[in-house]
Amino acid sequence: MIWFDPGMDWRAAPTGKPGRQPTFSDAAIQTCLTLKVLFRLPLRQVIGLVESLLKLADLDWPGPDFSTLRPDFSTLSRRQKNLTVIIPYRGSKGPLHLLIDSTGIKAEGEGEWHTRKHGPSKPRQWRKVHIGIDADTLEIRAIEVTSNHVGDAPTLPELLDQVPDDQEIGTVTADGAYDTRACHNAVANRGAHAVIPTRRNAKPWKPTTPGAEARNEILRATKYLGRAIWRRWSDYHRRSLVETKMRCVKLLGDGIMAREFSRQVTELQVRAAVLNGFTALGIPQTHPVG
Repeated sequence: MIWFDPGMDWRAAPTGKPGRQPTFSDAAIQTCLTLKVLFRLPLRQVIGLVESLLKLADLDWPGPDFSTLRPDFSTLSRRQKNLTVIIPYRGSKGPLHLLIDSTGIKAEGEGEWHTRKHGPSKPRQWRKVHIGIDADTLEIRAIEVTSNHVGDAPTLPELLDQVPDDQEIGTVTADGAYDTRACHNAVANRGAHAVIPTRRNAKPWKPTTPGAEARNEILRATKYLGRAIWRRWSDYHRRSLVETKMRCVKLLGDGIMAREFSRQVTELQVRAAVLNGFTALGIPQTHPVG
């Protein structure tokens, strides 16, 4: 079921800048791209779908006919490049407990079955998706898209920057790839507690920053309690929730339809907005029995 809010601003408001004004608002463009992501449609098919839906909705929006109420192919393609995607979230009560993870998603190349059966016909390209989710509501609160040459740790400060400054962060949970000075300092600067396991051969750092001191405390606790007990004590196993969310991201498509990087970023951000909408409708509650 698809429902259009009659009160939404489908037409763009005047920007006050010289030159031609945009016809459609960012909300209208994001709506079209949402349908594209949900049904895995090319842009031209999305245009026809939106026009049909607007006819069925019979909304009293200004325009000579329904064909002028939907963006054309050039408008959608151009606006997708620089669109500011609104990712809705409800938020949780109390401090935010952020779970961090990353995964690769195919940008170009044949599918896995075709590659195994016939071999690669052209070089495959991948993008890395880094997300941070709320451990309580399971909503995506931060997302970054990079090339596959960028590691996990350098993106953590950027993910934390996407959380509003007035939002208190309680803990940041990530795997051992984020056990770096920059990551621990970024977490400490937000007043949060890092739940990041140290490496097997980890050595104490010079306690010159709050992040280094917090990391040394993790190292001492791990050596004293043992790695398995520390993970249970610190509730590190909650990180499996973000791995499950990564699977949900790929359920909307194993690959990316866009070919230009900025449009790929927009497409993946729209996926995050779609998943948060699904999560807001309700999530299963699992309880042990017996």
